[in-house]
Amino acid sequence: MTANHINPHFPLIDLHRHLDGSVRLETILDLGLTHGLPLPAQDIESLRPYVQVSEAQAGVMAFIARFEWMTRILVNEDACYRVAYECVEDLSKEGIDFAELRFSPWFMAETHQLNPVAVIDAVVDGVRSASSQTGIPINLIGILSRTYGPEICHRELEAILARREAFVAVDLAGDEANFPAEWYQAHFALVRNAGLHVTIHAGESAGAQSIWQAIQLLGAERIGHAVQAQHDETLLDFMTKKRIAVEVNLTSNVQTSTVKSYNDHPVRLFLDWGICATLNTDDPGISAITLPYEYNVAAPRAGLSQQQIWQLQQNALEASFLTPQQKSELVLKKGSPTLHGDV
Repeated sequence: MTANHINPHFPLIDLHRHLDGSVRLETILDLGLTHGLPLPAQDIESLRPYVQVSEAQAGVMAFIARFEWMTRILVNEDACYRVAYECVEDLSKEGIDFAELRFSPWFMAETHQLNPVAVIDAVVDGVRSASSQTGIPINLIGILSRTYGPEICHRELEAILARREAFVAVDLAGDEANFPAEWYQAHFALVRNAGLHVTIHAGESAGAQSIWQAIQLLGAERIGHAVQAQHDETLLDFMTKKRIAVEVNLTSNVQTSTVKSYNDHPVRLFLDWGICATLNTDDPGISAITLPYEYNVAAPRAGLSQQQIWQLQQNALEASFLTPQQKSELVLKKGSPTLHGDV
């Protein structure tokens, strides 16, 4: 039986979960059959290998290709609402106390040529309804999908800023190796001027310089993945000093071949260096994992001690885009005696 390494007296938080990478197999099948969409299989178990990853992929983009089946069923705003609602339901089933869900409105809208603003409205409504039902507070992060190029990303950003009040932050995700952060400086100047936080995918399929660009050119306060930071001690020192958090995704990084194994992941180095590293799921619908799995299975496989695992849990609260008051309320609701937890 797997040991429980989660501190039950402190909030369990997921800061890096793609809403559009968290679609249930049952929902893909149901909407696909209902709307007569071409699916590769007609039952759950036959569909599973087309959507979920069971072994390491050739790279990040091969992993991202699995999103096809999740976006294909987003035929209208009702489907977007359903996916958002169910994502929050699944957070509740996992015992998560707070999450920051991210999504690319253009990516979700593209297949069936939906209006990106209408997609945002549907997601917001679905998340709000499920949050009210489950009692789990949710922050939303808008994604600019860099793979579309700067011009489309300007249009995607326009949609996000049209609903600025729905978001706490904006992210840059997609093909990091071929679409560098420097192309998106104007976009994130607008993001910061709008008073939104910044978190950037970097150091996953490109080197440490990509992380430097995310911080220095885009204003990143958090970095998604950041695996390649391990090769730049100056960067590690800088991130530690500036409290630039890392959104660690252990299983995802193994499955995308960003690292060879859990034990090869630099998360221990990050913690030893004093970096505010956090533990997250990334795309649980593709990886077929939960956040408790990451804490109870993946983290021990990465060589983390109980103390280090609890530190990841604490760091997630610090790195969240909650206000100080919201953080305190979350801790008090969980019953922890202090903001720093009982570790």
